[in-house]
Amino acid sequence: MQYGAAAEQAWYMPSAIAAVAAAPETAEERVERLASESAVVVFSVSSCCMCHAVKRLFCGMGVHPTVHELDLDPRGLELERALAALLGGSGSGAGAGGVVPVVFIGGKLVGAMDRVMAAHINGSLVPLLKDAGALWL
Repeated sequence: MQYGAAAEQAWYMPSAIAAVAAAPETAEERVERLASESAVVVFSVSSCCMCHAVKRLFCGMGVHPTVHELDLDPRGLELERALAALLGGSGSGAGAGGVVPVVFIGGKLVGAMDRVMAAHINGSLVPLLKDAGALWL
């Protein structure tokens, strides 16, 4: 019985691996993880007209992006700062108006609304969507 008790006690001992796995995810890591989970990911604010326009653009093309509304996320401000840093901004947190929408296609940063619209106008958006598996036309 002593072996059974020792084995049972060892099973409950926390390991270093479990401690590392339990470490909280940084905002940058979370953005990277969320961006890679779907073919098209849009970080948005629910009341932003530019965010609405980019979501409508994708839906009009037959693409259904995964949308993360920063104003509805408890860590939205942290994510906004991480996105601003990715875009080369200060991430001051003065409001999401200058940062969102931020679009990732195939896990890669496309950018804000200006970059998405430029890619759409110059014809490079559709090939990006096809390569990511979001569009089959």
